[in-house]
Amino acid sequence: MAKKVAEKKTKKQKSEEPLPTPSPEKQAIIEKFAVKAGDTGSPEVQVALLTQRIEKLIAHLKANPSDNHSRRGLLGIVSKRRRLLNYLQSKDEGRYQELIQKIGLRK
Repeated sequence: MAKKVAEKKTKKQKSEEPLPTPSPEKQAIIEKFAVKAGDTGSPEVQVALLTQRIEKLIAHLKANPSDNHSRRGLLGIVSKRRRLLNYLQSKDEGRYQELIQKIGLRK
């Protein structure tokens, strides 16, 4: 019993396990929208990844129209993307315009 307690990692200890690598599809989006090398946190990358998730959920909901749990999740993702776009628009209008053209959000 004491051995199991000693083997458990505490929250403060860092894990020695490497971070999981993103799927090839996700990696391609990150590379396409990255502002600089290794960038995964910029608004451009985040909006692009959320847009991909939104498109997948829309396809899922077309096949499963009564899946209200996924529909609620979709609304949350759309809201998060909208907040990121509002932030980017207030910080840098040029980057915002370029991003919506690149993703194809506005016609």
